[in-house]
This record gives sequence, structure tokens and C-alpha cells, in this order.
Amino acid sequence: MPVYCITGTNRGLGLEFVRQLAQDSANTILATTRSLGSDLGELRAVASPSTHILECDTSNLTSIHQFAKDAARILHPAGQKVDFLLNNAGVNAASWQTSLSLGPDDLAAQFSVNVLGPAKVVEFLLGADLLAPDVRIFNMTSGLGSVQRTLGKGEAECTGYAITKAALNMLSTHQSIQLKEKLPGVVVVVCDPGWVKTRMGGPNAILEHHESIEGMLKVLHSLKAEDTGRFYHYSGGNLPW
Repeated sequence: MPVYCITGTNRGLGLEFVRQLAQDSANTILATTRSLGSDLGELRAVASPSTHILECDTSNLTSIHQFAKDAARILHPAGQKVDFLLNNAGVNAASWQTSLSLGPDDLAAQFSVNVLGPAKVVEFLLGADLLAPDVRIFNMTSGLGSVQRTLGKGEAECTGYAITKAALNMLSTHQSIQLKEKLPGVVVVVCDPGWVKTRMGGPNAILEHHESIEGMLKVLHSLKAEDTGRFYHYSGGNLPW
């Protein structure tokens, strides 16, 4: 019975990850949301009996730490560990700001969720002995975080968000190297879900939720040891850094 841990599941891509993975009753799913007090109707509707909905505000270290404790109470008695960790939670705040008008508070808020959040989720789950030796860590990035693609397009969009996704790419590279000391079989990658019709992606996006998630799950489940540290597109191809 594989164990999946997914952050940011109350809507958008995170919700679709749960929807598709919950169709297999053998999957144990830790589905996190920023607040258990928010509207979780859709998430509860797609959850399976083996789906555990837990609170984890990835902008708050105390919340992440408590989440690790809650996860341990579920997994340790069953002798389970996380086989697939999907750091999906992310924010794109003040997307109109450019490199010439960055708001310090807006940028800091995005760094907190998009970079520090995934770092601490991994750190605290590792510290609680909840990551399998060959865990697959899937950090959700964006093509906007690719320096080469941005230069090639000659167009700079969502500057603050793009900066944090570039930072997430580097964080993931470091995780892929440094986690080897603790988890010899670990594979860490980043993946661009494509331009999806979510609240973040907007109505003009070209992909439906299910298309993006189907592609990313194929990537996730096909990862091999030599793939660690790579930058993937939801379609399975590699993207330039």
C-alpha cells in the first residue's frame, strides 16, 4: 500500500491529485490543507476511506511541525512511511509586479510558501522518520522558473512568483544531493504542470486539471534513481534550467 503525501489539496491541482489517486483504494493519502476550517466539501467528496485530511499551512513552521506529528500518529502504528511526497502548495501573489516594482512583503510571502514551505515539509517529515528510503519527492515548479526559457522568450511574467520557483528549483537540486546521506534511494525532481485552468492559471489556460495530473502521475511513477535532480514537464519531457 503506497503512501502519498500531498500539500495544498483543497482546490486546483492538489484536489485533482487526490481525486485520481483516491480511485485506487490501496493508496493511503495524506491530503493537507491550509486550514481545516476552510470549505473542504470538494476534497471530502473525492476522498477515499484511506484518505486522511490534515491541516498544514506551509507558510507557518509551527503548522508544518504539527502536521509531521499528526502524520506520525497515522503512519507509525501501521508501520508505514511516505513513498511519494508532492509539494504542491504554492502562491502567486501580486503577479503584476515587475523587477522594478517588487513589494517586499509580497515577495517574502511567496518565498515562505513556495520555497521555505517545501524545505521544511521535507525536513520535518525526515526528522519524524516518515520518509521511505526510496521516497520520490515531487516539487511543483513552473516554466516561469526557468532562466533559459525566460531569456529565450524575451518576456518576463509574474516576477515574484518566477523568482521563487527558480529558488525552488535550486532547493530541489540541493535536496537531491543532501538527502542521499539519509535516504540512499531518494529521488527529488521538480515538475512544471503546464498552463492549467486553475484559479492561479486563469480561464485562458490551455489544460484541464485531469490532463495535467494524469501526465504528472505518469512522470512520478516512472522515476528511476538516475532521474534525481531533473526538471520535468508534465508531458514527460525535460525542461532547461
